[in-house]
Amino acid sequence: MSYFGEFKSHWRAVLASALGMGAGLSINSYVTALFAPYLMQAFGWTKAQYALMGTTIMVTLFCLPIVGRLTDVFGVRRIAVVGAVSTPLAYITLSLFSGDIYDYLVIMILQVIFGSTTTATVYSRLVAERFVRARGLALAVVAGWPAAVGAIGIPLVTHVIETQGWRAGYRALAVYSLIVGSVALLLIPRTAVVSGGPVTTRQRARADYSALARNPTFWLIVAGVFLCNLPQTLNTMQFSVMLVDNGVTTAQAGMMLSVFAVGVVIGRFACGVALDRLPSHVVATITMGLPSIGLFIIASGLDTVSALSFAAVLLGLSMGAEGDVYAYLAVRHFGVQIYSSVLGLTTAVLGIATSLGSILLSMTLAWTNTFALFVMLSGIITVVGSALFMLLGRESVTRRAVDVRLGLTAPSAALNREST
Repeated sequence: MSYFGEFKSHWRAVLASALGMGAGLSINSYVTALFAPYLMQAFGWTKAQYALMGTTIMVTLFCLPIVGRLTDVFGVRRIAVVGAVSTPLAYITLSLFSGDIYDYLVIMILQVIFGSTTTATVYSRLVAERFVRARGLALAVVAGWPAAVGAIGIPLVTHVIETQGWRAGYRALAVYSLIVGSVALLLIPRTAVVSGGPVTTRQRARADYSALARNPTFWLIVAGVFLCNLPQTLNTMQFSVMLVDNGVTTAQAGMMLSVFAVGVVIGRFACGVALDRLPSHVVATITMGLPSIGLFIIASGLDTVSALSFAAVLLGLSMGAEGDVYAYLAVRHFGVQIYSSVLGLTTAVLGIATSLGSILLSMTLAWTNTFALFVMLSGIITVVGSALFMLLGRESVTRRAVDVRLGLTAPSAALNREST
């Protein structure tokens, strides 16, 4: 099948995945930061208090690996329906909460738990099990849709908040997620295939996880993901607050958040095309190292709108690329049969890193009352983490042994090698 012929044959899988993720937990990366200044002003929360909200991602340590495994066993549709129902309920609940920061914390934790069934761990499997030649671009289309929603929707939600209040903003998100999430469920193909063949579901969890634990490639990816995502809280909950701390207005911060989202979209597609044509370890190293430049710009004290906007673009480009990179590495090195299990574990590590980064940020804010120290440390850590992905090139020659250790069937192993 030709490069673009795969899109013609599997358009339902791509569209269902894109819409499902665009109506689910993924858009929290944009809307949470958007609401932050308004909530802090309304309820008198301090920056140090709000920084701890990033620890809610810690629950991904438990839920995403479970969700990934369940998806491998039961399929996308049965798992995704949970998030399609819970996401609009979460936004309605947020529109009603009283202002107690602990109530907000509980709501966010529940949203992460149930909303994890709308993430790439679940929906991107529809693409991974159908695409070979255009896998990178297809994953980019799917992963890029939440950013496109953010780029288009942030100005609209901002207008709703400015004119009708932040509670109305949450209600608008509830209506959107209910409608679009329902459409995504209807579009999910009813038959699962792997490059034209049937899916053989993995069901021996203990054996699979034991093999992964002994696999050096897996731990190399985990280490890179962990280090590159320690600063992730700056890209989500703290983005607007960090920019305001650098001297921009709330309106300017909202504009830069939109610029950030545009960068995410560009990063998704540029990375997807690159992964289909260039060595994945090289693409991963470059794209995951980009944030260090933006972080060093912010830490330098340059507070002009142009400098901070450029930094926002770099952060967005990398955030756009990372979802595509992690998903591609999962299917490239470990095949399709345990794809969601591996991606769930990888994403859980991302969540742990983000949570620990939030704690470190809270500590540095309490100590210095400024973002500068944490941002500078984040830039250094990102350089180290991105360099680890270059070592994956040395692991390419051992893929056949990896297939054997993981117990993959011959068709799956062949598909894995073909994709590289």
